[in-house]
Amino acid sequence: MRRRWMAAVAVTVAGLLTLTACGDGGDAAQSPQADAKKKVEVFSWWTGPGEADGLKAMKEIFEKQNTGLTFFDAAVAGGSGDKARALLATKLQADTPPDTFQGHAGAELQGYIKAGDLEPVNFLYDELKLREVFPQQLVDQISVNGQIYSVPVNIHRSNVMWFSPAVLKEAGVTEVPATIEDFVAALEKVKKTGKVPLSIGSEWTVVHLLESVLLGSLGTEAYNNLWTAGSDWSGPAMTKALNDFKTIMSYAGDPQDDWQPAAKQVADGQAAFTIMGDWAYGYFHNPPDGGLGKTSKTDFDWAPSPGTGGTFMWLSDSFTLPKGAPNKDGAVAWLKVAASKEGQDAFNPKKGSIPARKDADTSLYTDYLADALKDWGSNKLAGSIQHGVTVNDAWRTAINEAVGLFQQSQDVAALQSALAEAAKNSGQ
Repeated sequence: MRRRWMAAVAVTVAGLLTLTACGDGGDAAQSPQADAKKKVEVFSWWTGPGEADGLKAMKEIFEKQNTGLTFFDAAVAGGSGDKARALLATKLQADTPPDTFQGHAGAELQGYIKAGDLEPVNFLYDELKLREVFPQQLVDQISVNGQIYSVPVNIHRSNVMWFSPAVLKEAGVTEVPATIEDFVAALEKVKKTGKVPLSIGSEWTVVHLLESVLLGSLGTEAYNNLWTAGSDWSGPAMTKALNDFKTIMSYAGDPQDDWQPAAKQVADGQAAFTIMGDWAYGYFHNPPDGGLGKTSKTDFDWAPSPGTGGTFMWLSDSFTLPKGAPNKDGAVAWLKVAASKEGQDAFNPKKGSIPARKDADTSLYTDYLADALKDWGSNKLAGSIQHGVTVNDAWRTAINEAVGLFQQSQDVAALQSALAEAAKNSGQ
């Protein structure tokens, strides 16, 4: 049995099989019957502005360096990759993997490793001397028993509060809220103006918000202890954190389709705040054909999400070598581009992330990205829930379901009980 735990993903197989590859129009229209020796199917969920631009930049390097290969963009739309991962599960179970697929470094990736779906790529780390240029903590997260199973492309920060300076000024909020208490007070002031205090997207963006609230309410040490054996999800500190979450959610506007329209509400001065990862930066900044073309510190600004200053909640996108990849040589060629300084420096400024490599050209990372580089090197670290660092897909799915039910019931006790049960069933 291969990867049966992925069946918990709450998307029907029938619905998934209707999904088509996304990405730039030329790749999406390419015939799947292209020569298998030339086609390299790259499976990801990078379809939105900013992220698609970054993928395109890396694709151009790949095609320039590998003139005999054809890049096939098999991206599946949907923020955070929920739909993509569910479709991937069906492909892996049917033994029809793509040549390479995107995965979050951490517990999410280790699920694929334990299921036997991935080939080790130690040979690439030896050939390209990657252990010298990747942070050791990243290498540890993508390794099992000394075998390395993916190539990380970037580092993202999850706990970012994006805000509209104009809306805060109109509401009389004179200081950027640094604590949860100050945040709630600011939300109340904005509410009185008639603007949206807090913009949210689809269900996964609410789980993204939850992880920042848990970190801000519990503190870094207690948050990190949630992912250790014997962790306490039922105690009073968690109850307080979830009540903080309920209070904050009471100021949320109507859910948008995904994170991009929620972020756009902030950039357009319709909403005050949104809590979203730093991929939003590329969306805010990139010109109108790939983003909003907005101006930092004027149309939008940023700070650590309330209560989390001094802690970097991280995640990392990486690419893998699946067992049975139809074009293994092509997949390895793609992994080499993803691992390279040139590839990461082309990808990350557009994506709104910082490089996984330690030797990247720091002059390319300005404005928000300069702040992220500095904080990554100096802050305490905490792993993201929604983006696969701390929990595998089955556990993350249980958390998503609990939060979805909470959005309907607003019952903190039921949410805490469901989260405690999910932790108990995780096998941690």
